[in-house]
Amino acid sequence: MTETIIWTISVLTALGLLLSLVLFWVARKFRVEEDPRIDEIEKTLPGANCGGCGFAGCRAFADAAVKAGNLDANYCPVGGGEVMKKVAAILGCEVQEAAPRVAVVRCNGSCANRPKINEYGGARSCKVKAALYGGDTGCLFGCLGCGDCVAACQFGALSMDAETGLPVVDESKCTACGKCVAACPKRIIELRDKGPRGMRMYVSCTNKDKGPVARKACSAACIGCGICAKTCRHDAITVTDNVAYIDFSKCKLCRECEAVCPTGAIHGVNFPKPLDKEAVKQRIADRKKKEEENV
Repeated sequence: MTETIIWTISVLTALGLLLSLVLFWVARKFRVEEDPRIDEIEKTLPGANCGGCGFAGCRAFADAAVKAGNLDANYCPVGGGEVMKKVAAILGCEVQEAAPRVAVVRCNGSCANRPKINEYGGARSCKVKAALYGGDTGCLFGCLGCGDCVAACQFGALSMDAETGLPVVDESKCTACGKCVAACPKRIIELRDKGPRGMRMYVSCTNKDKGPVARKACSAACIGCGICAKTCRHDAITVTDNVAYIDFSKCKLCRECEAVCPTGAIHGVNFPKPLDKEAVKQRIADRKKKEEENV
């Protein structure tokens, strides 16, 4: 009996050693050498693993950048320009400067502007709420107010305003990773260029209903009247599906569209002075008068 146990242990030990040697040989034979620059780049990146770059994490981004050999299609929004310069130095290439972006909430359907027509008593989730019905107001396109975007943000850049019921973006913390954009089932959050000194214009509405229906649901809704598009001299505004949109790459920040918007759906932020609507309207009228005289 004792000899049987000893032989069994010996055979298993020998078999284990043999298999270990085989595994060691296979590992050495088929080993894939990894470029050391991947580790260097990964250490340079912020380590947020937020997916804002389009990859699963920082290491996946580093691997893709090394394999590509350039940064034409790769950019880390969290690290920004400074981090990308360091990554470019490791790869021995140049990186194009990208304008800093920030998340913008394109809904002004506050509790005052968009009264409730029913009460929701289900799970506190915008995704769940959107799957069940259009929302507890007459607007089927606006913010649902459950804060999925806040929960998705890893940087504490979003919070819910108790008075308006809408999410608020802290520009100093926003990294433009895009997590909030993906989390919103109504797609009211957009990444836009911060603009010079943080100044920018945008239409704070995504309601595609016709004017009377949109206005009935929300007093601050875009009604698709097109006055802003006709006023803009830079072709920065288009009206599609009854809602206006401002192309930030063309906008010159003149604020004329904001002045003429009848519902206040167009917002200008971070401007040094409040908008004098009457003065701007007078400027537009004077310009049109001169144009008519020159015809």
